[in-house]
Amino acid sequence: MLPSSMRYLFVVSVSCVVLFIVLYVFGFGGEPGFQRLNNSDTWMLTQVCTSFIKGRTPFLWRNKLRIQDKSSCREYLTQSHYITAPLSKEEAEFPLAYIMVIHHHFDTFARLFRAIYMPQNVYCVHVDEKATVEFKGAVEQLLSCFPNAFLASRMEPVVYGGISRLQADLNCVKDLAASKVPWRYAINTCGQDFPLKTNKEIVRYLKGFKGKNITPGVLPPAHAIGRTKYVHREHLGKELSYVIRTTALKSPPPHNLTIYFGSAYVALSREFTDFVLRDPRAVDLLRWSKDTFSPDEHFWVTLNRIPGI
Repeated sequence: MLPSSMRYLFVVSVSCVVLFIVLYVFGFGGEPGFQRLNNSDTWMLTQVCTSFIKGRTPFLWRNKLRIQDKSSCREYLTQSHYITAPLSKEEAEFPLAYIMVIHHHFDTFARLFRAIYMPQNVYCVHVDEKATVEFKGAVEQLLSCFPNAFLASRMEPVVYGGISRLQADLNCVKDLAASKVPWRYAINTCGQDFPLKTNKEIVRYLKGFKGKNITPGVLPPAHAIGRTKYVHREHLGKELSYVIRTTALKSPPPHNLTIYFGSAYVALSREFTDFVLRDPRAVDLLRWSKDTFSPDEHFWVTLNRIPGI
């Protein structure tokens, strides 16, 4: 038979593993928090086992986090292995701006944010006005640890395919235009995105465009003509929100613009975003687009195709 001390260590070890698996599977109570973001499993298991051996209930680090306490933020950044200094002069001299439109799945957002975060960049996060209070609070708490990340100054109740989705991006564009960070390009993402390239690779790719925008698009294919031919309305419901297509015909586009369709996800130069916010053609196109379907798929590319822009 094993000595009593050996049996004790064996029981403790097995119990720790079982306890860790149970806590991990059930998400520590299912609350949104920082513990499952990027911390290593080793660190979490150590905390659980240490508390267990000392006869205490394992504490949840996220409940101990106080964003007002700068040491807590430093601890979180260290444990999550955030990059806190530019990795190269080239990257430092070519900062980027990110627009992140999200509405749920905090852990997914946190992983995306961690993956694209660089201290020389700037980040505007738009949270759907319809999101839960808990989700909004978790996002705000996370961003408060970063001087170069902030919530959009105005939140939209986003309806898929509606003008509110484009307006969410534009709200961040307006906020980023006022940023003191000398960013070169703005890139918009959704909450389910994840980068395939490093920050340096993205910078080098964008530098190759020499100030031009990345707004791929084509003349409207047959299936997309109705999106701007007929009037559409957003329906904002408690359980379900959607866009309704009416039989009313729309007026022609302003300034005799030719409408193009393309990707809603783009990379925009800072000069172009200034044009989008101020030029009468851009302002009028936005107004005209308010009752179209999925205007973010024609707004950017149409403006970018204006001769001389």
